[in-house]
Amino acid sequence: MGQDNLIGTTVAGYRLLKHAGEGGTALVYKAEHPERGPVAIKILRGKQAEDPVAVQRFLKEGDFGVKAAHPNIIKTFDFGEENGLYYIALEWADGEPLANFMAAAGKVAPTLVARIINQLGEALTAAHRAGIIHRDLKPANIMYDPATQTARLLDFGIARDTEDAPEARLTRAGFFVGTLQYVAPEALSGELVSEQADVYSLATIAYHLLTGKLPFSGRNPRELFQQLLSQDPIPLEEAAENTRFSPALTAAVMKGLERDIGKRWKTVDDFAMAVSEAASGGGGSSEPKGGLFSRLLGRKK
Repeated sequence: MGQDNLIGTTVAGYRLLKHAGEGGTALVYKAEHPERGPVAIKILRGKQAEDPVAVQRFLKEGDFGVKAAHPNIIKTFDFGEENGLYYIALEWADGEPLANFMAAAGKVAPTLVARIINQLGEALTAAHRAGIIHRDLKPANIMYDPATQTARLLDFGIARDTEDAPEARLTRAGFFVGTLQYVAPEALSGELVSEQADVYSLATIAYHLLTGKLPFSGRNPRELFQQLLSQDPIPLEEAAENTRFSPALTAAVMKGLERDIGKRWKTVDDFAMAVSEAASGGGGSSEPKGGLFSRLLGRKK
């Protein structure tokens, strides 16, 4: 069955209602289930479904989603294959990708940043305890609901199991996985990484939320690649023009961006706690009173 005419059909008990999005390997539909109500269904693209490695990676994504259970992780109901279609059924989540919110909002107040980072830290801690390294943490892979200030993690498409032997990897050695703007420097060699790679990516998100900018100024992938390997990130306050942060908040974020993993926060929990403590202890910015984020924070404490 062609994937362009799946609307109105039923896959594994899920009736596909409309297209909801797409990625490089899968199409996403909004669907309805008689017991679960509205859900999101990812369907592996046709050519990908003919590639055994792509199929294995897709099914592994579903398995990781089931194992990494936490309120701040989009719930994976089930996954599998039916009539040649490989699918993953996910909870339908309110909100929008965090990337969309960030693009519209610009700089975000430290108190709200701490709230978002704390939620993501808890989600990643649950994944790490389940033996899963996300490896592609970025705003596009986070659902955010401004009305409730709730952030939820999704997309374990390139995650890895900490117990995997090097020969079991699904990515060739020497090729890094992730998104260059958010990937940890040690991942650029293509070697297997630890949870500290997720710490780095989470710190990059915190930096981006606080400043509206990324830690490196590379104008193209080649420049950015070299900067990640050899340069220190732009200091937080230098990136955030006309904004001042407490020394504690600056130190917490910049420690998360240490190129040397021996100097970086050991766990996402350590990093999230440091950001939360710094923000609650006066890590504020020079945001004008009555601004967007003052109203957002006043909506929910």
